[in-house]
Order: sequence, then structure tokens, then C-alpha cells
Amino acid sequence: MAKPYSYDLREKVINAVELDGLKKSEASELFNISRNTIDLWLKRKAQTGDFKPRLNKPPGHSHKITDWEKFREFVQNHGDKTQEQMAQLWAGDISSRTISRALKRIGFTRKKNLWVQRT
Repeated sequence: MAKPYSYDLREKVINAVELDGLKKSEASELFNISRNTIDLWLKRKAQTGDFKPRLNKPPGHSHKITDWEKFREFVQNHGDKTQEQMAQLWAGDISSRTISRALKRIGFTRKKNLWVQRT
């Protein structure tokens, strides 16, 4: 994703257009940015009162499992069942693939430890 223009440059361009009376097309040539960008900055200033860039937050999704302690207890109680059976037992609509990702996240494995540690 491209980095937004700096706030200083935005401020200079907006001041040149609004205060100095420079035309948008002349400002775009002078500052080497597109006229559409200036229009967008002016529109944002009219809507929000400032022309700061929007925060660049990638879209995410809401996770079905949010209480990890509760999930760990659930796995302790139902760890002998298949992922599909665990998905049916979990409160709420959840898939076996989601159970698989959650099990991996908490570090749960069904592999047997052949090297027993003596204590």
C-alpha cells in the first residue's frame, strides 16, 4: 500500500489553494500531485474539518472464539473427541476448521510423546 502524503505537504497545498488563491490545476503542477488528490483533500476538510490521512488499518474479521481460557477448559474436557464433534458441542455456530485453528493456536496436539521424561 502506498504511503500517504505528509501532513506538511497537504497543508502547503491547501493553503496555496484557499489562502493564496492558486488554481487547483496550477497547484497540482507546482507540487507535482494530481488535481483529484487536491479535490479529495478539500472534500475531506469540508467533511471532517481537517485533511489528515485516514488510518491504514487492514480489514479484519471477528473471531468466533474470544475466551481462550474457556476454550482451553473445553479442550481439557472434550479433547478425546474429533474436531467435528467438538464443533457441534461448542456453544455457537462454529466449523471444524475453526476448531482446528484454535487448537493449533493454544498448542494442543494429539501426537504421542514417545520420549518420556523421567522426573
